[in-house]
Amino acid sequence: MTCSQLGGACDARFQGETFDELAAQSKAHGGAMFKAQDPDHLAAMEKMMAMMSEPGAMAAWMDAKRLAFEALPEDA
Repeated sequence: MTCSQLGGACDARFQGETFDELAAQSKAHGGAMFKAQDPDHLAAMEKMMAMMSEPGAMAAWMDAKRLAFEALPEDA
């Protein structure tokens, strides 16, 4: 999956056997983009922070992304 597919701002690709592996890679990438103060990623992070303030929204978002990951072919 790409950064943008996971709510980010670029086409960086993350690969792993599990969704949790992708989530960890995405988190590390987000941290690097935050440190670099990348404006596009900062805007995406603001959207995520807004979503986190809505009860249950983040859990629903994570469930949807996990399902999208599980629907991908093995070699994608």
